[in-house]
Order: sequence, then C-alpha cells, then structure tokens
Amino acid sequence: MILDLDIGNTLSKWRLKDRDSSEIRSRGAVWTREEWRPGADIPDLDVVEAVRIASVARRSVLDQTVELLRHEVGVVHVARSTPEALGVTNGYLETGRLGVDRWMGVLAGYQLAGGCCSVDCGSAITIDFVLPGGRHVGGYIIPGLRLMKESLQLGTRNVAIDPDTEAEELLLPGLRTVEAVNHGIYMAAVSAVNRIYCEVCDREGVALPLLLTGGDARVVSRGIQVPHGVWPDMVYGGLEACFPLTASERAGRMSGAPRVPVPVGLEKIRAGLAFSMLL
Repeated sequence: MILDLDIGNTLSKWRLKDRDSSEIRSRGAVWTREEWRPGADIPDLDVVEAVRIASVARRSVLDQTVELLRHEVGVVHVARSTPEALGVTNGYLETGRLGVDRWMGVLAGYQLAGGCCSVDCGSAITIDFVLPGGRHVGGYIIPGLRLMKESLQLGTRNVAIDPDTEAEELLLPGLRTVEAVNHGIYMAAVSAVNRIYCEVCDREGVALPLLLTGGDARVVSRGIQVPHGVWPDMVYGGLEACFPLTASERAGRMSGAPRVPVPVGLEKIRAGLAFSMLL
C-alpha cells in the first residue's frame, strides 16, 4: 500500500492506495496537532510500503512525522516547492515560499489540462494560475469561509454552510444573523474567485480551465459562474505526478481527475468584465 499525506495547518488528510491496482482503499483525516499514532483514525503502518507527503504545517510537525514514518516504513517521499518541475516554472521570487499544497495543485492541474487556474478552498482560499507552456504566474490568497466567519466573532463559527444549498439562496439577504453571516462570506468568496479568474485570463489573453479542490470546494463550486471541475484529490494528484509509484501513475493517470472543463471564450470573459465595471 501507498500512504499519501496532505498535512495542513488544521487537518492532516490521508489515503491508502493499492500499489498493484491503483485503487483507493481507505481515507481519513486527523487534527494536525494530534500525535501520529496508528489507531481508529490513522491507517495501520504495517501494510504501508511507501509514503508521499505534502505538508504546510510547522517544520517540527513535518520532521516528527517523517522521522516516525521512516522508522516504520522506510521509503518516504516529501514534496518541496522547487524552481521547476514537470514542465512548470515556479513564478514565486523565492520559490521555496510557495505553499507546497499550492505547488502540487498547480503541477496536477498542468498535467491534466496543460494550463489552468487551480483553486484550493480550505482554511484559506488560494488561487493559482499556470499558463499553457508551463509558466506559473503566481496567485492570490484570501480567507476561507471558516476564517471569515471566525473573524466576525458573532458566535456563528460552528454553523456551516450546507454544500447542497442552491447558490441563488446563498446570495439572498439573510433574515437571521447566522444567514446574514453565511450569505455574506459566501458572496465574498465566490465573488473574489469569479473576479480574479476573469481578471487574470483577460490580462494574460487566455481562457484557462478552472479546477477546484479543498474541503469547501463543493459549496464554493455552486457560485462559480464559469465552467469548472471539482477535484478533491488534486493535491494527491500532484504527489502522484511527482513520485509515480504505480503503473497507472507512470502512465500519467492521476486518481479522481475530472474531465477537463472547457472554458468559456475569452470574448465572453472580457464582455462580463466590461459589464461589471459599468455597475
């Protein structure tokens, strides 16, 4: 089995993948602050042959995790943000400071679509662009839905937005405080993603496929106004592309990859931007 780890500041997500069949056998998550110890929420390391890790947690968390896993497993691959990988040139001035989860998303999106906008809807919402030809032009970071809610300090942080709620309903004025908060942060998030996508496509002169991942991708997806795909395993896809361990991965296939969304034409994007500037 292959153990893939996506270690965030809040949650550490994991999945077990069969090395022979490439099937995902199980998956789960634990709080990053908890000790990595096999149990109900953590896979049995006895079945693991290799580990792949993408981590944005504190360096001490990564070091402790790697030390434990190397003692138990032996083969541990740790992803890093590099100046270039898999045909993509990192756009950051200090390439190592680009969050490795963002870098994995960019690499996965590029392998799938040959240029894309990758949006990770987690604690923060990150929006990155890589152009056809592989030039990563940088990105944006805005607070995620939970962080925006916590910042208001109105006691509504534990009331989540239902991901099955229609976007039209979420964009209406709230009739209770919790609705006003949820609808307000939802509008802020989706408006930012929609506008940033259109602005960058306009500036770069190319309509890019749009891919969403992260824990809030389903709910954010409902308010995105251009064609897009939702790829929950996009960070894992970057790990697969960087460290291919199965026959399927070596053939370039990434788990759970959606069909590449066909973007609207650049003319429509520009017309929409021009209209919004008149309002």
